Amino acid sequence: MKTVQTMIQLTHNPIDPTAVLESARSPAAGAVVLFLGTVRQMTGGRQTRSLDYEAYPEMARQALAELEAEARRRWPLVECQLVHRLGTLALGEVSVAIATSAAHRQPAFEAAAWLLDRIKQVVPIWKKENWADGTGQWVHPGIEAASPGDAAP
Repeated sequence: MKTVQTMIQLTHNPIDPTAVLESARSPAAGAVVLFLGTVRQMTGGRQTRSLDYEAYPEMARQALAELEAEARRRWPLVECQLVHRLGTLALGEVSVAIATSAAHRQPAFEAAAWLLDRIKQVVPIWKKENWADGTGQWVHPGIEAASPGDAAP
């Protein structure tokens, strides 16, 4: 039987979706869910040039570990992998990868969705949107963004 391996990683390097997916696969799992968050071209009607991600690494890793442990308490997961990119990301690059596996699809899907929502809410990782017009703004879910005219260069 495969031992439980958890991948909790903050990285400045590109995320390898295949590696994350493969690390969540197991003969015990009939379902593997892989979620990839990518840098999209448009946000709120504005063209994105890039995103910057910063974190308090020790706190972020601890928060990710706590979320992983909570997901395992809530759902019968076989594997759980959480990887978040830091630094400047261009359009299309992967910013976050979450892979969950379970004997059946419902817990794998539910856990992955819950993990993404909670990562955005509680993990000390901050995102700056850099727009094509040269302006940018730090944003955080749950905090109302300033209007585009209020954005700092």
